[in-house]
Amino acid sequence: MLLMYLHKFFTAPINPASTSGDKCHWRLILLPLTLSLGFSLFYGILGLQRAFKTEYVAQDDAREYVFWMQQFVDPELFHNDLIADYFQSITPLGYATLYKLMANLGINPLLLSKILPIFLGLIVTMYCFYLSLKIFPVPGAAFITTLLLNQSLWFQSDLVSATPRSFVYPLLLAFFYYLIRSSWLIICLIIMLSGLFYPPLLFICLGILFIRLRHNYFLLVAIAVLAFLVMLPYILASSEFSPVVTATQAWMMPELWTEGRHPFFDYNSAKFWLIGQHSGILPPLMPPLIWMGLFFPMVQRKLDKFPLVRIVNTEVKILLQIIIVSLILFFAAHAFLLKLFFPTRYTVHTLRIVMAIAAGITLTVIFDWLFQTYRKKRQLWQPALAVTLVIVLLLYPNFSGRFPTSDYRQSTASVLYKFLQQQPKDSLVATLADEADNIPTFAQRPILVGREYALPFHLGYYSQIRQRTIDLIHAQYSQNLTPAKQLIQKYGVDFWLVESTSFKVEYLTSKTWLKSFQPVFTEAVSNLSKNTTPALARLTKYCSALETGNFTLLKADCIIDTKLQS
Repeated sequence: MLLMYLHKFFTAPINPASTSGDKCHWRLILLPLTLSLGFSLFYGILGLQRAFKTEYVAQDDAREYVFWMQQFVDPELFHNDLIADYFQSITPLGYATLYKLMANLGINPLLLSKILPIFLGLIVTMYCFYLSLKIFPVPGAAFITTLLLNQSLWFQSDLVSATPRSFVYPLLLAFFYYLIRSSWLIICLIIMLSGLFYPPLLFICLGILFIRLRHNYFLLVAIAVLAFLVMLPYILASSEFSPVVTATQAWMMPELWTEGRHPFFDYNSAKFWLIGQHSGILPPLMPPLIWMGLFFPMVQRKLDKFPLVRIVNTEVKILLQIIIVSLILFFAAHAFLLKLFFPTRYTVHTLRIVMAIAAGITLTVIFDWLFQTYRKKRQLWQPALAVTLVIVLLLYPNFSGRFPTSDYRQSTASVLYKFLQQQPKDSLVATLADEADNIPTFAQRPILVGREYALPFHLGYYSQIRQRTIDLIHAQYSQNLTPAKQLIQKYGVDFWLVESTSFKVEYLTSKTWLKSFQPVFTEAVSNLSKNTTPALARLTKYCSALETGNFTLLKADCIIDTKLQS
């Protein structure tokens, strides 16, 4: 009885000609659709539990975008701040507008970044479910597809980050769905939204449209012009910090090599081309059953063995079109390094969708084959394998040990944040501590430099960040206070945050991203290795404004006034 029910649930097709108003249609899709939305909501709630685990929690990448948008709540924050101005310039207009509208409704940007993934996940689920039905009209397969895609998304931090790339999946799936339906007005709207939320997505959409509309020049040109007009404000805004790093410059930058701030290049060619985080062609896909999509071409050719595959309709060609466009853009991004952003941006999202759809179809036809074979031969291995696959499909995330992968960063430095919040809103904090990444978000105060914000892509921005970092390393580990005083006066520093281990060799060597700043990094390590005490270390008690846990916050005006020289 259970086997019959499972067989019907996973393999019963719907009539492609039926409408959403047909009772039979709804009876077949209601349970799979409800379960799909239920799992999406469940995974989102698991993420929320981590998002609200403590008072000071923020998603790693969200910190880059959320901190400056606190201006929507308090316009006096981050005035004339280099880091805030830069991230505002590279934030897509539609994304920023959404956060501004929500802020006007009383929803704080940090709060919105935590709850937004749930709603995006539900939208992804709806479009993925109906797109799957358009290609393979089996509700059970649509359920498998959406489940695999949702699990894959929550094994990575793309969706949960609530950054512009979180909108890739709802926009892409909506684009594919309406493209199959030939809903051109809605497609134009999606093109506009893509440019407003995640501009690289436009190249994927335009590439697929070029394949499908290569004989309809008028419509293709019209959509291309629309895409250009939508991208224009983003191009002009980011040009404020131009130029973009060239390929030759990037090759020479240690920041873009292993252990740098944003590693891209790798001396291991196989790793670089296959699994590099920003350069590799193979996407990091989980759960393991999503890789069943690789067997889809095989089951397509075995019609006698897998008869259910016959109802895969001609719209399945969109999967191949997506792969072709993604690979072309992947290699184009390598050829025009950083001009089209990182190559993986054009493969990791699209291949995740393609693999989920292909895996959903493959697993469904395998289920059908197992149940049909069991009816004929009555061997126990067929139902045992089917039930095992179902268990793995539903429960694998529970046993993986790292699901959901939210990448939320927690901080316990609440006393530090509350103290800084009481200081003037333009109080600038200088520090080499990792806590610099959290201060703009949790304390709403600007910092001189921070690893999270040291993106080496636009030289108009990064050249200033690089100089700030060099000056800070030199000043913090100098044997006299002159460099520290010069840094304070040059940048208008108000506070200097140090940790109890800041003046130990291990502290510096553990911060691999700082190794890019030569020769001051090597000089600082060399001085500390000689057991010499930097001048700033002698002021940790005398100039302390706050001591809490591992941190000491020094008053900059005290450093300026002290007569200590060596």
